[in-house]
Amino acid sequence: MSERWVPLDVATCDPDPVAQFRRWFDEALEVMDEREAVTLVSAGSSGRPSARMVLLRYVDDHTFGWYTNYHSRKGRELAANPHAALLWYCEPLGRQVRVEGDVAPMTPDESDTYFATRPRAHQLSAHASAQSEPLASRAQLERLVAEVTARFEGREVPRPEYWGGYRLTPGAVEFWQRRDDRLHDRVAYERRDGVWRRERLAP
Repeated sequence: MSERWVPLDVATCDPDPVAQFRRWFDEALEVMDEREAVTLVSAGSSGRPSARMVLLRYVDDHTFGWYTNYHSRKGRELAANPHAALLWYCEPLGRQVRVEGDVAPMTPDESDTYFATRPRAHQLSAHASAQSEPLASRAQLERLVAEVTARFEGREVPRPEYWGGYRLTPGAVEFWQRRDDRLHDRVAYERRDGVWRRERLAP
């Protein structure tokens, strides 16, 4: 009986890693509950990395994007060192994708457009939470939410200036496909002189 995993080969990968990612992302739609969940790794000026899960809310032909509080730990680290890595993992299909590159904030208009699509409760939370700062208690957070809710009662909730999107432009991308006996398929892309080059790596 043949193995269940779909082989991955350099010859059949799309020449563009973002297009290849979108292919895998589409194939994961029916098998993942939280398809947009990715690990974001950043590091401040000290060089010490930190990781957390974020939601991948934006993928175009060239970049990957997410939204957050600019004053959070990740926001402060990205301000000091605008480079990051993303890791997307699809357990049902035995796949993962690593993306590394430069990061820049989205424009205010882009952030405004996305913020307007968020549920109202999420918009209020963005105002109430000073992300990554200490809280005395859960009750304190709930009081802040109540205050913000009262402040914006009967009108639209504007995007806080300290909240918005980031866009990562990849310089390196790796696709990993699980295979039997730990003989996994790995295809790595690297952008050199404006051209994507890809090669197979040992598992």
